[in-house]
Amino acid sequence: MDSTLTTDTKNYYKKFSWWQFAGWIATFILLAWAWEGAEIEPAQLLANAGNMATLTGDFFPPSLRHLEYYIDQMLVTVQIAIWGTFLAVLCAIPFGLLSSENLTPWWIYQPVRRLMDASRAINELVFAMLFVVAVGLGPFAGTMALFVHTTGVLAKLFSEAVEAADEGPMEGVRVTGAGRIEEIMFGLIPQVLPLWISVSRKRSTNPTCCGLS
Repeated sequence: MDSTLTTDTKNYYKKFSWWQFAGWIATFILLAWAWEGAEIEPAQLLANAGNMATLTGDFFPPSLRHLEYYIDQMLVTVQIAIWGTFLAVLCAIPFGLLSSENLTPWWIYQPVRRLMDASRAINELVFAMLFVVAVGLGPFAGTMALFVHTTGVLAKLFSEAVEAADEGPMEGVRVTGAGRIEEIMFGLIPQVLPLWISVSRKRSTNPTCCGLS
């Protein structure tokens, strides 16, 4: 048994190269550099922990004087999430297909991907401010902001599912003489639809939780 352990140890050190060692050193240097820029001071956090306890204590006991208003706004948040996600799913399907490398040429999926990257990278609050200028304060601006941002998120997830799909069913539809649209409708969509539904349902909880918080 000792000989086996010795052999395994030798094999491990053979696999461990200087490039791996340099990679670990670079990682620690990067963390040290980021530590300074982020101004991480654990001692200050501990010293001012009492302030956080005081603020937390101010939440209790909760006031129920405006409970009816709170419930009404919670329902509005759910309604915003429902319509924002619904519109996002409708737009994410074509954008997800156009973003898929195995369905479209590079001069189509690359610009569409960059457009989806932008809508995904920009925070909902930024989109909300843009829509407030157009439609004013209210749930409609929030719905449109969630719609645009969520479209970018779902389009990426949808395209990843499409690119991971099996080509066999599409080839089977193709040999029957069907066109490209039929290949997608009957060879691709049945494969990715369960995953699309799953990620859509998961994503729909995000704006609801953020709004209720």
